[in-house]
Amino acid sequence: MRRAVLAVFAACALAKPAHASGEPLPGVVRYAKQAAFEDVREDLSIAIQNRGLAPDLTSRIHDMLQRTGKDLGDAAPLFGNAVAYSFCSAAVSRAIMAADPHNVVFCPFTVIAYAPLNEPGKVYVAYRRPPAAADAKSNAALRKLEALLDGIAREAVGMP
Repeated sequence: MRRAVLAVFAACALAKPAHASGEPLPGVVRYAKQAAFEDVREDLSIAIQNRGLAPDLTSRIHDMLQRTGKDLGDAAPLFGNAVAYSFCSAAVSRAIMAADPHNVVFCPFTVIAYAPLNEPGKVYVAYRRPPAAADAKSNAALRKLEALLDGIAREAVGMP
């Protein structure tokens, strides 16, 4: 039991917001963890499933870049791997669209796991932060979306 507690503590200590080592783009939230990509990818998939959700689409970004690089004249790999999961939550989707039908642009939701080649052993989990809305009802619904995405991303890297 003590080893399990220490393992959880160590995993949380290694996972940290990426802005500690460099600022992400505005509107992007990302967390980093020293780990094997496949472990973090699996943890991301489980974090989504733990909320009763299932990815509708898995985009294999790394594979697409590898496949198309030669045709574009730049076959140099950028990632050890990169995968995006797209999914919806009926409850959160309904809330954001009931607040404003134009919020449909936020669905599906996407969370990405990626391992840049120039940072060996480091895996990022990231999502785009919904912007602040002009009206309180829409803003409250979009904050629920952000809480969902943030909870999934944090779980994937072992952060509380």
